[in-house]
Amino acid sequence: MEKVQRMTREHGVVIFSKSTCCLSYAVSILFQDLGVIPYVCEIDHESDGKEMEKALIRMGVNSSFMFPAVFIGGLLVGSTNEVMSLHLQGSLIKLIKPYISGLKSN
Repeated sequence: MEKVQRMTREHGVVIFSKSTCCLSYAVSILFQDLGVIPYVCEIDHESDGKEMEKALIRMGVNSSFMFPAVFIGGLLVGSTNEVMSLHLQGSLIKLIKPYISGLKSN
């Protein structure tokens, strides 16, 4: 659990995913389009991936809709539905504002 908590503390926007999850990829692209480079952890490539999954569940990630599991500023936001709802409401940009790269081109 410490590894997962450390990642969420050290990186502004963290996406826990599996390499085969197309929704995780789509959420990552959304953040990039908004000017944030998320830290993506593909837990199926981690030697302790099963333990990381258990830690995510203990942290509140829904085991039925586990991936992507998105954290912003160390707090669990949720999965694709929650991220997209926030985006459509205009609230996502407020959450990610501190993590927007100055390299964003518009």
